[in-house]
Amino acid sequence: METPSWRDRIRTEDALLEQLDDQAEQARKRRAQALKDGADELGSVYAVAKQLHLSWTAVAKAIKKYTTE
Repeated sequence: METPSWRDRIRTEDALLEQLDDQAEQARKRRAQALKDGADELGSVYAVAKQLHLSWTAVAKAIKKYTTE
């Protein structure tokens, strides 16, 4: 069996990286929505951050960046 050319391998890997980027973006959006739902349930972004041992600014930025479109 012949090994594909380096150009073909690069194209294949670039396509895979693009798919992974798309999947990661979708995961960030779902995570941000879950953080927002948590803030609604617990009453504040701070409460969510405290429960997850994250900074409240990280939680607030994720919610703002990925749920506001």
